[in-house]
Amino acid sequence: MSAPARKALQTLAVLLFWLLVWALAARAVGQALLLPSPLETGRELVTLARSAVFWLTVGKSVLRVLAGILLAVLLGAALALLTHKSPLLKALLAPVMTLVKSTPVASFIILALVWLGRGIVPLVIAALMVLPVVWSNVSQGLAGIDPQLLELAAVYRLPKLRALRRITWPSVLPHLRAALRSALGLGWKAGVAAEVLTVPPGSIGKRIYEAKLYLETTELFAWTAAVVLVSLGIERLLLRLVERGEGRHA
Repeated sequence: MSAPARKALQTLAVLLFWLLVWALAARAVGQALLLPSPLETGRELVTLARSAVFWLTVGKSVLRVLAGILLAVLLGAALALLTHKSPLLKALLAPVMTLVKSTPVASFIILALVWLGRGIVPLVIAALMVLPVVWSNVSQGLAGIDPQLLELAAVYRLPKLRALRRITWPSVLPHLRAALRSALGLGWKAGVAAEVLTVPPGSIGKRIYEAKLYLETTELFAWTAAVVLVSLGIERLLLRLVERGEGRHA
């Protein structure tokens, strides 16, 4: 058996184990209001997925959070370039990034809700959670560039754009990929959490809040399962795009 097949089989076995634990726990509780079974949750998820409203809701939340993540990647990379060239700016910015990473997400959500409209809060929160991770990793990638390559580029008067593509980008790309792997799930969960607290119209967070409010526990579990599946899908898709970019510049 090949290594990928063995890894896939192991992942499936682990998933089945925890589904069994969940099913046994649900059977022991005996009340779907408190803990629905995996089968009940799956049926509810399928029922939701048959509705166009479900896909519109998921699409709105995904676009909102992805916009925040994209904003964080662009801003984080730009700040990393600036702080790489200016130690003073890096010293000034580092405590801010540490503060953002250390402060509870709920605090930022409440503050953003005071200052901004509720529709834009999830986007801002997703960006805020991803920004420090991108900045830190891209900064590491820039710091790891071989100085001899930069000297060689200067000697041969390599155009800045070509030097960026041939020297800087290959050094930064693995770190950016690591940042995305770490930050995508964080940004998505923070964005949905912001939706739950701000309940913008047509969002996953609003549906989760309403399911909790009306004690629709099975629907709550189904929406939570949808959040997990979408998170995995986004992570796989974006990391595959980054891998393609990495392969082109290898």
